[in-house]
Amino acid sequence: MKSTTYTENSIADVARELLSSVKSKTLCLHGEMGAGKTTLTKALVKALGGSDSGSSPTFGIVNEYHFESGELLGYHFDFYRINDETEALDLGFEDYLNQDVWIFIEWPEKIPSFLPEDATHVHIKIVDALTRELKLNQ
Repeated sequence: MKSTTYTENSIADVARELLSSVKSKTLCLHGEMGAGKTTLTKALVKALGGSDSGSSPTFGIVNEYHFESGELLGYHFDFYRINDETEALDLGFEDYLNQDVWIFIEWPEKIPSFLPEDATHVHIKIVDALTRELKLNQ
């Protein structure tokens, strides 16, 4: 998958296709406010078999997700509200990255120095009120 256009009705299929084509468990989600980064993350967590609904962590910065078994699936970071990338270190971001779990990062441009080199960058563009374009950079 390099690029695809989708609506919310087809997001489950897009999530499965995206997961089958990524080389890294760290996904950096780029897109303007309202582009659907959190909605895509919810679909990815569900496609991976997560038991959590996947709410936006905007007010808590990080959410934790688990499989039905209770085992840790991964983390969802929303760095929109941080003012300096060193704030990510204060959260223990490096410790999260050192685990073998899925990492979903919204607003990765806020923490460029701390992104893993092998991270997959997912760019979401608003086409119209119902349609999004997704481009993958690995």
